[in-house]
Amino acid sequence: MVASFTKMPGYNRLTLIFRSLRYRNYRLFFIGQSISLIGTWIQRIAMPWLIYRQTDSAFLLGLVGFAGQIPTFIIAPFAGVLMDRWNRYQVLIATQVLAMVQALVLALFYFTGGLSVWLVVLLSILLGIINAFDMPARQAFLVQMVDNKEDLGNAIALNSSMVNSARLIGPSIAGVLIAATNEGICFLINGLSYLVVIATLLMMTIKKRPAKARKSRVIQELKAGFNYTFGFAPIRAIILLLALVSLMGMPYTVLMPVFAREVLHGGAHTFGFLMGAAGLGALLGALYMAGRKSVLGLGRIIPLSAGIFGIGLITFAFSRTFLLSLFIIFIAGLGMIMQMTSSNTILQTIIDDDKRGRVMSFYTMAFMGTAPFGSLLAGSLAHAVGAPNTLIIGGAACLLGAALFARKLSILKAMIHPIYVRLGIIPEVATGIQAATELTVPPEE
Repeated sequence: MVASFTKMPGYNRLTLIFRSLRYRNYRLFFIGQSISLIGTWIQRIAMPWLIYRQTDSAFLLGLVGFAGQIPTFIIAPFAGVLMDRWNRYQVLIATQVLAMVQALVLALFYFTGGLSVWLVVLLSILLGIINAFDMPARQAFLVQMVDNKEDLGNAIALNSSMVNSARLIGPSIAGVLIAATNEGICFLINGLSYLVVIATLLMMTIKKRPAKARKSRVIQELKAGFNYTFGFAPIRAIILLLALVSLMGMPYTVLMPVFAREVLHGGAHTFGFLMGAAGLGALLGALYMAGRKSVLGLGRIIPLSAGIFGIGLITFAFSRTFLLSLFIIFIAGLGMIMQMTSSNTILQTIIDDDKRGRVMSFYTMAFMGTAPFGSLLAGSLAHAVGAPNTLIIGGAACLLGAALFARKLSILKAMIHPIYVRLGIIPEVATGIQAATELTVPPEE
């Protein structure tokens, strides 16, 4: 428990932030993913830069982003059902191997001169299919690596800090590599980085979970998961706000090459620094979240951080100075990750484990699945009204969503309260609690 942990000898703020690393499996996961995700971000920077360098088309930037993310929107709900049936650990190993193959194929076609825009689109679709299974498996597997549920929020926040450390380091490396060599080297490095995460996964000691007989069909379980997720107002509100921000705000990354070259008159280094600044803000936001002792108070952070992200996008759109743009996108990155991490932590805390895969698949669908539509919309809007005006529209939508969520916050907190009591997060006299809990747990049918 967090309370007892803080009384341990040698306790300090730093040990509180990194307390989930006490668990061996999570420590191995953290090390492997930290290295692999740097490679992932190197490729994420190299691919849009390659497309924009070859085509000068903001629309094609959006199209490639759409192709890489649309499979998540379509497949993730079904993948979530399968994650509640399959061995999540084995699924993770398989997805890492397949992602490695995808990156190495990108590198092979680049160096042989056969990497066309349409082949990039095809390989992006393949990676999107892999991610549709990887993300819900990764989210659902997290609880198996952390024995104490009270450390779950810390593990989620550390996972975000890991992602955003890579987001900080990867773009900087990519900018240097693209300027000094070429995009193909970036693809090759990403492919090789998967060897580390595969090795650390194989080193884990995983407790066997008893297989649960599933008599119902996939469609029936999908429907039950949908009713469970969207039949309970707090889960529904969190996922809908996340979907709105992902649709209207997150595609700012697709337009970064345009801002780097056309608005700020820079090159690959400018692009890398902008993405790195957003990553640094996200990293500091994630570390702040990791240092929190309890899930209590996260409800207020969700609309506040979404509002910060929206304001950041709007002000970034007006900036024409490189240093000012770096600072603004840093703030936007901080707001974005705080909303995502607080949303994830609350969801992971209140949902039932036997439906975790399905709920986290809808989370994945909201976070990643709406992004392809956002990428396509951002590319089309940028072509029609310009990249700055596109970000202003997206930021305004994020602010509106944050305001609507904040209006309902007191009602949502009242509905979650009995669940926190049942879990022991909030101590309360037991009389009447069971009845209240039964009235507020998410419906299964």
